[in-house]
Amino acid sequence: MIKYLNQPFQLPCGAEVPNRIAKSALSEGIAEADGRPSESLFNLYERWGKGGAGILFTGNVMVDKDHLVNANVMIADDAFLADYATLAQKAQANGTQLWMQINHPGRQAPVYLDKAPVSASDVGMPSRMYLKPRPLTEEEILELIERYGNAALLAKEAGMSGAQIHGAHGYLVSQFLSGLTNVRTDKWGGSLENRARFVLEIYRNMRAKVGPDFPLGIKINSADFQRGAFTEEESMQVIQMLDAEGMDLIEVSGGTYERAAMVGTQHKESTIKREAYFLEFIVKVRKLVKTPLMLTGGFRSSAAMEAALASGELDFIGMGRPFCVYPNIANDLISGERAGCEVPDLLTGVPKIDMSGMLQTPWHMFQLARMGKGLEPDLDMDIWMVYEKVTGRKRPEQA
Repeated sequence: MIKYLNQPFQLPCGAEVPNRIAKSALSEGIAEADGRPSESLFNLYERWGKGGAGILFTGNVMVDKDHLVNANVMIADDAFLADYATLAQKAQANGTQLWMQINHPGRQAPVYLDKAPVSASDVGMPSRMYLKPRPLTEEEILELIERYGNAALLAKEAGMSGAQIHGAHGYLVSQFLSGLTNVRTDKWGGSLENRARFVLEIYRNMRAKVGPDFPLGIKINSADFQRGAFTEEESMQVIQMLDAEGMDLIEVSGGTYERAAMVGTQHKESTIKREAYFLEFIVKVRKLVKTPLMLTGGFRSSAAMEAALASGELDFIGMGRPFCVYPNIANDLISGERAGCEVPDLLTGVPKIDMSGMLQTPWHMFQLARMGKGLEPDLDMDIWMVYEKVTGRKRPEQA
């Protein structure tokens, strides 16, 4: 019997979320060429909006047209405000909330999209897919803080229900937080207090622009899982700083492009059995802060979700990939029609490919593209078709 998943929840700002299930942000990659929300995006969020989630977080919306990850939507100014209003209306028509996730890729912008990447420092990615970034100047940092704040205000003006800072998975905010990628010697680097200054100033700018009643959240790593990078202890300290500022919702995830803990390929068997990848961390955080907590990564059964909520250790269940194949999953879990939402294993049988997890994201993005066309997800989608489209190479003969 479902007791907790369908309960409403009041955020610190006073806004009420209708239930405890959230679709975590997923990069959709189906924007128009100029970054405008597309008809496909409207179709996708209209479909998800009928699915019963309490919150839908958009894929990462970029604050600078010159620094992108893929075919993402952008919100550098109010040029697309009417389109975002349409997106909000379609997504929220059935009572679901739509929150805009706001992001800048920093050094994680592929070379075919960004010939002059920027970051906290000039520490590059260990891949020829990315160019070495240039350190941001003080003036540029302040301008970016304004951009994040303006994006949150535009989300509010478009009729969305909230905004979220993307501070996880190795993007720009995460790059400032990590001692591995932030080697600055000014007030934006060095000590943890200095490295956290960027995200704190972003939040303060957002709050000043949207007012006290508009929900603001952040997605943050429990750790980067790399030697010398953002640690679990540092994450807990930053979360305490955000809690003191009055953040409405903190979503916990983990990993970066270099160490992708968020996709579930590198977790201990005991962790996978509990389903939630970062549960031990969030239990520690709960003892330190009052801010509502959302945990994303690994949840697959209503029993595990109910148990996590019943414990009081977290307030929202975040899921990503299940929404790619089960767009009605929130309704189904709450009604009891489904007890779980396992996603396909997506194994090719070639260890090098399977261990890399390189096909996980594109396979799921292809499902989003299907829904954008008005089609249902295809759980039997051929993984080798995805491999050929992503790599441009034929299936290996030994496979």
